[in-house]
Amino acid sequence: MTDHILLVEDDPKLAEFIAAELSLEGYRVTIAPTGMDGLSMARETQPDLVILDWMLPGISGLDLCLRLRKTGIQVPIIMLTAKDEVPDRVAGLNAGADDYVTKPFSMEELLARVKARLRRTHPEEPDVLGFEDLTLNRLTREVYRSTQLIELTAKEFDLLEFLLCHPRQVLTRDQILEKVWGYDFMGESNIIEVYIRALRIKLEANNPKRLIHTVRGVGYVLREYG
Repeated sequence: MTDHILLVEDDPKLAEFIAAELSLEGYRVTIAPTGMDGLSMARETQPDLVILDWMLPGISGLDLCLRLRKTGIQVPIIMLTAKDEVPDRVAGLNAGADDYVTKPFSMEELLARVKARLRRTHPEEPDVLGFEDLTLNRLTREVYRSTQLIELTAKEFDLLEFLLCHPRQVLTRDQILEKVWGYDFMGESNIIEVYIRALRIKLEANNPKRLIHTVRGVGYVLREYG
């Protein structure tokens, strides 16, 4: 089931940018432009996670965080803030925020924090995935083949993570596009082939035994050497 994220951000350009990036990661996103909108939407839509700007028109993000917690909403809250002083961080955490990201921030950092917080709400999902001599750590975002550290880009990591979540299962191109790139992907039609090839090169650099196999006319599968 797709996780639903409520984004409370009054800057329309920033909100659209963040929402687009989250959508590409497969999340369902609702945008609230004010604190009061955020409060009502949180009650109505019951999101899985809230991203909350500190500086909002009307009630502040800090006050909104307090109100959400007082109304019994216990989903993870990540605050976006330009305030980086220790007292400000403490105030945010005391208001009930689970994490904060300081502006300006990289989208990769925000995505990593979103994934980490949502993972804690899905305790059945392991932090470390493995298959044969391949190991992927979701928390540190490190990948090893045997004892060899493999350097991957963010999207290569996401693709490998999806394959490791479904070992020996043939995954279609549509399934991979939906889960790794998002429903609205409009890029190159051969994007999956490009990333599979890049993954194979890196994974087989010191071990030629192939783990990612092509199932012609269908898609790809992670299975034993062969």
